[in-house]
Amino acid sequence: MKVFKTVFYIVWRCWFYGWVLFTMLPVLPILLIVTSTEKLYPVFFKIAKAWANTVLFVMGFKINLEQEQLFDPTKSYMLCPNHTSMIDIMVMLSVAKYPFVFVGKAELTKIPIFGFFYKRTCIIVDRNNSKSRTAVFNEARARLSNGLDVCIFPEGLVPDDETVVLSEFKKGAFRLAIEHQIPIVPISFYDCKKRFSYTFFSGGPGKLRVKIHKFIYTEGLTLKDCDALKDKTFNLIYNDLLLKQKN
Repeated sequence: MKVFKTVFYIVWRCWFYGWVLFTMLPVLPILLIVTSTEKLYPVFFKIAKAWANTVLFVMGFKINLEQEQLFDPTKSYMLCPNHTSMIDIMVMLSVAKYPFVFVGKAELTKIPIFGFFYKRTCIIVDRNNSKSRTAVFNEARARLSNGLDVCIFPEGLVPDDETVVLSEFKKGAFRLAIEHQIPIVPISFYDCKKRFSYTFFSGGPGKLRVKIHKFIYTEGLTLKDCDALKDKTFNLIYNDLLLKQKN
């Protein structure tokens, strides 16, 4: 039985990495064009969304989305999901109806092919470089000013300890939301860690439950309220995750 499970995990993980690359190769020329200018970003987003849905489908994942509040396409939002898995990016692309830009870690740019386009389309942050963090804020401000949503995993990184429900939030997302007076959108990913964690011999096909919570508005808030906004968002997602674990 253990041998069977080991073989399954090896084949299943290789199946994932193969599809991630396989689905990108046929559209490489198109991707080079649509990532060459910010004006074509909405086109790239549609392609990225189709790519994410394809990979999730062939891996046997089915998203079950619960949405407490609808988005206004004329407004910008700060999307704040918890971070538990390498499929979080795909799940976020799948559930989002309108174009947004990721703020992501520099390490992902090293992944062949994927990393190349990731660098061309996302806001990259090197957390060990203070100048990089400053540049991230400037670029995020520019994207928000152009009407796009921004997605930041406020934990920063996936927790090393897989027993951790939710790691402490960084301030960046909440500072930007207050500066631009845009709503925070708390998002709970319940099953990504269980279905596809960073532990190689783990996971399996099944449902991926996602909940988009009611928005937290920032009108009238100042940077002095940043910690309170961060804590409010953290507590909402943390308590929700704990509740789901019990049910």
